[in-house]
Amino acid sequence: MDITLEAVEKVIDATGVDFKTAKKALEVTEGNVEDAIKYLTPEKDNAEVKDIIDKIKERVEEGNVTKVQIRRKDEILLSLPVNVGIIGGVVGVAAAPWAFIAGAIAAFGFGCTVEIVKKDGTIDKVE
Repeated sequence: MDITLEAVEKVIDATGVDFKTAKKALEVTEGNVEDAIKYLTPEKDNAEVKDIIDKIKERVEEGNVTKVQIRRKDEILLSLPVNVGIIGGVVGVAAAPWAFIAGAIAAFGFGCTVEIVKKDGTIDKVE
């Protein structure tokens, strides 16, 4: 089994784990990147992330969203403008940005919230 640096980087990007953990997951799953990501992401988290993405998709499809942000208390940890790339990624589940999904998992694991900022400046929390 040959584990490439590219495969390790994909697992790291998708899950936020360190190099050693990503490599170990690839060894356990015989080099399969998708299986390694699933191995490192519990089912509960997968369901939560899917639910979050579905809610974001609904709001983005309404057409009045300017950005998606992850916040912990008063600090914005991640802010993603909703442009063509993000819309394509969020609306198309198969092409959803792995980094965003991993960020959402990490955010909910550390008591953070995902917020939708609308064009009129109002903010909806995704729960």
